[in-house]
Amino acid sequence: MEWTQEAMKAINRVPFFVRKRVKKRVEEEASRQGASVVTLEHVRACQRRFLEKMEEEVKGFRVETCFGPSGCPNRVLESQDLAQQLEESMGSKNLRAFLLEKVGPNLKLHHEFRISLSDCPNACSRPQIADIGIIGCKRPKAGSKPCDGCQMCVLQCEENALRVEGQAPVVDEGKCLGCGKCIDICPTGALEEAKRGYRLLVGGKLGRHPRLATELPGVHAREQVLHVVDRILEFYLKNSTKGERLGEIVERVGERALLEDLGP
Repeated sequence: MEWTQEAMKAINRVPFFVRKRVKKRVEEEASRQGASVVTLEHVRACQRRFLEKMEEEVKGFRVETCFGPSGCPNRVLESQDLAQQLEESMGSKNLRAFLLEKVGPNLKLHHEFRISLSDCPNACSRPQIADIGIIGCKRPKAGSKPCDGCQMCVLQCEENALRVEGQAPVVDEGKCLGCGKCIDICPTGALEEAKRGYRLLVGGKLGRHPRLATELPGVHAREQVLHVVDRILEFYLKNSTKGERLGEIVERVGERALLEDLGP
């Protein structure tokens, strides 16, 4: 649906974490009125209704994704199926009822449990500030084919995680974020894929006391991700006292308690 310039400016001022939802509601409102173009009045009417009845918009959780499924050239792996599996899993937990019990009827969108999924380390969907952040990852390793010393991988790496020694690339795993670009650009195949999967971050949040998420060790396969997410949610349900964000719980009980609950 087309938007006027004024309407688009107004929707861009809506906080990013609800912008997509508000935009959808605005277009639905315009359609109900038989309009083919969204105007500023449609935006204002929808915003008023959204703020007055925000509790009706709260479903208890949100699974947000990046632009990867649209064909982003930076994506490390395809994760549409994982996003759908997470939606189904979270939907079965009845988190809205849980939040109503803990918070009461005055629910706000910031009470929702948020999962953010990015297909590459550029992390456009902001997984570092979600309750659970998931980032696509492709780790490199030195392969069996000879290196010709061209340094293309070194020049490509934004983290300075690569160097060439003699006829072999050397990967600094402590710096590598797993974007996989060095593997793609190597002309001889001297760099190979060591592991493909997801990095997991836990306990990020914005607000009055922002907190960047803590990264769990390792690169996780799809089934491991679903298992760990389920365990994290159990930890959240067990330790939440007033519908607070996971990061607040981690700060209160300690990261060690969370890691012990997740197990080996």
